Amino acid sequence: MRLKSILLTGGARSGKSHYAQELAVKSGRKVLLVATAEAGDEEMRQRIKEHQRSRPPAWRTLEASTNVGDEILKKAGGAELIIVDCITMLVNNIFSRYADYTAEKIDAARVDTEVTREIGDLIECLNRLDASFIFVTNEVGMGLVPANPIDRLYRDLLGKANRLLAERVDEVYLMVAGLPLQVKPAPHS
Repeated sequence: MRLKSILLTGGARSGKSHYAQELAVKSGRKVLLVATAEAGDEEMRQRIKEHQRSRPPAWRTLEASTNVGDEILKKAGGAELIIVDCITMLVNNIFSRYADYTAEKIDAARVDTEVTREIGDLIECLNRLDASFIFVTNEVGMGLVPANPIDRLYRDLLGKANRLLAERVDEVYLMVAGLPLQVKPAPHS
């Protein structure tokens, strides 16, 4: 029997990571937390430290900024629940390999291929491992249209990544002000 998989999406600081951790603690399972963020500056280092302090000490952590599916397959080591936090940073990490955000051009087809491959590898990992998964991501397409092509491409490809994961997982929740609103399967009236 396949174990449950969940996608948590929402705005920045909407409670996604906190809710993922709450679900994992309540499950009582052996947890592997996959952290995709890279500490590019002091403020990001502080955010990473906050996340590290909030985790139960028994959890294992795998830091993987790209090739996340492959890294999970190599290092899952009996994990019963795997949290991938977060897809937003994963897509950002792929972008950072192809643009410095001051460039006016980016190889959009190459970035699209890499994002699609990365998400495909995560889905393959989900299909192969006997573990539950919780994917954390941001919903960035609900605001203004970004002013430049690179930011629009990022928004579009993160939206694509989220759609691909949402198609495959069992449940999707939109986090609003710390509250999970069930999107998939649609709640029954």
